[in-house]
Amino acid sequence: MKKLYLYLLASALLSIVVLGWLIDTFNQQALSAEDEFVWQRNITGGFIKQLERQPATSRVDFAKVISKEFSLDVSYKNGESLALPAELKNEMFSAKGLLLEDEMGFYLLKSSRQLIPDYIELRLNKTQQQQNSDVILTLLFYSGVCTFMWFILSPLAKRLNVLTNKAKQFAAGDFSTRINSDKFTYIKDVELTFNAMASKIEKLMAENKLMASSLSHDIRTPVACMRFALDAAIDEPDIKKLRNILFRMEKDLDQMEDMLKSYLSFATLEQKSHLLNFETVQASQYLKDVSEQIQPKLKKADLNLLTELNVNFNVTADLHWLARAITNLLSNACDFAKSDIQISSYDDAQFIYIEVEDDGPGIAPENWHKVFSPFFQEENHRNRAGKSYGLGLAIVTKVVDWHHGRASVSQSESLGGAKFTIRLPKRLN
Repeated sequence: MKKLYLYLLASALLSIVVLGWLIDTFNQQALSAEDEFVWQRNITGGFIKQLERQPATSRVDFAKVISKEFSLDVSYKNGESLALPAELKNEMFSAKGLLLEDEMGFYLLKSSRQLIPDYIELRLNKTQQQQNSDVILTLLFYSGVCTFMWFILSPLAKRLNVLTNKAKQFAAGDFSTRINSDKFTYIKDVELTFNAMASKIEKLMAENKLMASSLSHDIRTPVACMRFALDAAIDEPDIKKLRNILFRMEKDLDQMEDMLKSYLSFATLEQKSHLLNFETVQASQYLKDVSEQIQPKLKKADLNLLTELNVNFNVTADLHWLARAITNLLSNACDFAKSDIQISSYDDAQFIYIEVEDDGPGIAPENWHKVFSPFFQEENHRNRAGKSYGLGLAIVTKVVDWHHGRASVSQSESLGGAKFTIRLPKRLN
């Protein structure tokens, strides 16, 4: 916005200077083409000749007589106190005299060699035509400034109107509305901020809707199991069987508790994006350290972890959250791998890449764009060992978004299963 203010100020000053110069040039040409005080100059020349014939002591009184008889504001003055440059004083001896202007208007000074250092002063009144011309020029000046500023401000008004309409559409529930970029805009930052805000709100609304529907769906099964077990417990006389029923109810409660914790954890995840602490470390050693965190799960599942890490670049990120994203990918791979998991890294001029592959069943191509959605599960994944309820990969894409990166999925060419790729920029804006 500071740029806009400076641009408007510069435009206003430029319009005033340019229009002032044009009008002044026009006015000077008009004055030079037609002298509006011709007869006053001529009559003043006659007064000078009359004064030259008068004794020095009576010239002041004679000027008063002239002023009264001709109804003109003429006065005879002592020139010793006249503070003017020598060039201007010399103009008083010319045929036209010296024309000056003060807060009272124009006045004509004229003298001759015989009257030195004295001179006569004739106050002048503009003709009605010249007064009208001044009014017209003044109106033209302000009209020109307003027109110039209108050309400058009309794109701003247009874009503000677009912003207002888009905001109204968004407030009416159209969360997909966005402002199309325009090169002739002064509020590009505001428009980009609006689009970013709209995208975040749309994403949050979609996630909240999905969470509400998923929670109501996922919690229905354990609640139904508990109701069935409760009905059975009421009518069960056998203490041993009753304990088994209560044990199953406790497991259902634990499942519901874990489920609710997962939902709440994901719901509050966005608030943590403002608390990121970026650091720069050597990528290969960092990835080795992160991989160590998954070793217990690898041993339990009897899986091999293969590494192919480039040692020639650094990574700049919030190391805690990036480690969380990578371990989520590794944990996800453990759930589906048969025997092998591979983590690799490489870079190019702008980005660094971290890949996690497994030799599991993979993900159907038609689901690649859905797999990072919260709570997404393919049909053949329903019996997975982990209990993340589809949140692990959603957390990955959240963390990558915080780092202005991109997460994607494809098929592993080397292992045959799924391949998850994290792409991060080398420089964070």
